[in-house]
Amino acid sequence: MINDNDVIDTLAELEAFLLLIDNGGLGLKNIAGVALVTNNTNGRPFVAVLDDNHKLLLGRWVTQDVFENGKELVRSGPKKLH
Repeated sequence: MINDNDVIDTLAELEAFLLLIDNGGLGLKNIAGVALVTNNTNGRPFVAVLDDNHKLLLGRWVTQDVFENGKELVRSGPKKLH
């Protein structure tokens, strides 16, 4: 599910979103991974939260800049706050 009103437009927002997912703040179950991907229909980039069957649990649109520059952040994960 993607809410069209929610667009992540900075790397800081992407990191906050990843931390929220990592900390269980969205109440999602069975999370297996997060990926930056593009919509097959229109090519629009988004961050996808996937279950262990690679089904989309939650998605948020991202800007092209976040898509291009946030790949390492998604790959390595957000910095943990202690």
